[in-house]
Amino acid sequence: MKYLIGIDLGTSGTKTVLFDESGSTVCSATEEYPLIQLENGWAEQEPGRWWDACVVTLKDVMGKSGIDPGDVAGIGISGQMHGLVLLDENGEVLRNSILWCDGRTAEECAEITETIGAERLIEITANPALTGFTAGKILWVRKHEPEVYTRTRHILLPKDFLRYKLCNVFATEVSDASGMNLLDVPKRKWSDEILEKLSIDPELLPSMHESCEVTGYITDEAAALTGLRAGTPVVGGAGDNAAAAIGTGVVENGKAFITIGTSGVIFAHSDEVKIDPKGRVHTFCAAVPGAWTVMSCTLSAGGSLQWFRNNFCEAEMRAADEAGQDVYDLLSEQASKVPIGANRLLFLPYLMGERSPVLNPDARGVFFGLSGMHTRADIVRAIMEGVVYSQRDCLRVIKKMKVPFIQLTATGGGGRSPFWRQMMADVLKTPIVTVSNKEGAALGAAILAGVGTGLYESFSAACSRILQENETHLPDPRLKKAYNGYYKLYRKVYRRLKKQFRKLSGI
Repeated sequence: MKYLIGIDLGTSGTKTVLFDESGSTVCSATEEYPLIQLENGWAEQEPGRWWDACVVTLKDVMGKSGIDPGDVAGIGISGQMHGLVLLDENGEVLRNSILWCDGRTAEECAEITETIGAERLIEITANPALTGFTAGKILWVRKHEPEVYTRTRHILLPKDFLRYKLCNVFATEVSDASGMNLLDVPKRKWSDEILEKLSIDPELLPSMHESCEVTGYITDEAAALTGLRAGTPVVGGAGDNAAAAIGTGVVENGKAFITIGTSGVIFAHSDEVKIDPKGRVHTFCAAVPGAWTVMSCTLSAGGSLQWFRNNFCEAEMRAADEAGQDVYDLLSEQASKVPIGANRLLFLPYLMGERSPVLNPDARGVFFGLSGMHTRADIVRAIMEGVVYSQRDCLRVIKKMKVPFIQLTATGGGGRSPFWRQMMADVLKTPIVTVSNKEGAALGAAILAGVGTGLYESFSAACSRILQENETHLPDPRLKKAYNGYYKLYRKVYRRLKKQFRKLSGI
């Protein structure tokens, strides 16, 4: 029996999962770490904490499983996208990583757009310059922390920092690099034109690979720390959503998934490059070689509910803990007793600004219609509905791009809630399904390792062997009118507040 390991470096923690050849989970471990927010709209983390979490979780799964390390055929890494990791000539971290949800780089994004040209930038990178993307972060550090930039010798993405620590190589792959504003997405290689115009030395960037390509091997030092066997191959892996696509079977035309994690994503596979000329949704290289994806990203989806839980639900967290229940299940149960529209309460989930489809780093969260009659349950339902309205706003753009799919596979924390899944089906007017394996990105990373090391002959073969569809939530046509009215108002509230968000950011 051979085994595969998927490492998923998330925003709230790193999860490492050991799978057998059939895709069944043998053992898993998770280690959390904090988000650092020094100013409004900023988000950072310590890369050293990621590495500590990686070591702890790898050691845990290897120790608890009791398997022979030599039976691990390969390792794949998925991770939060867009984060900037800067290393000096000795491979030491120079500053905290600036994360995907950080919105400080509006000026730098404007500079990139002016330098490259808005149309040309989308033509090459398939995306506009966005505050969450990596190029703006590079320019921000160069402008505001020149002493750090001068010492920089390597620029990495979060998951590729783990690869460096595991294998002592500087490498990345096309799916994650697609979110940097530096990759020629149609040609799947670094853009010499953009690097030259932005004066970024290409020697600072890692080597480029396909996601299933072997990029390095576990070093003796990493093996001693983790319990792995030195020489175990590590493949390119993928950005978290590209890995989740593999882990949910979205590996061919007609397949798509929706995830409600910290962020909210609709992600569709395409055998052709399809680009929104306004840049409202992203086109990235898929983890499947020779394919691409169309992907939306709302920044505070499950993160909005997590924010509310952390700050206002101490009693519910205590009750859930005492009952051995997930607090989110308790909150969903409360929300399910509230009528559609949360008693005329709307929520705009822009706690960290917003990416898809409004592209506005100045946007902020809004409760619209809050009154003295509203309860905690009303607020929870409003948050859940607002997150799904944001997904519908994105789906509207994707459908105009004629990206084909007939249903959405639900994943992420929100995808585990039957109540939220039914809400997705009703609001999006699309069947929502789940798959048997719930590991998502970690499983996708492991499948990439299995394909890359020859354990599976293809992605389709691996997914057919491992994944089975579970229950399907069908849209209820009786609820269409009720949700439509609130969705239309949701869009109008944002349009009316757009200028006020900008004024607020300037005060």
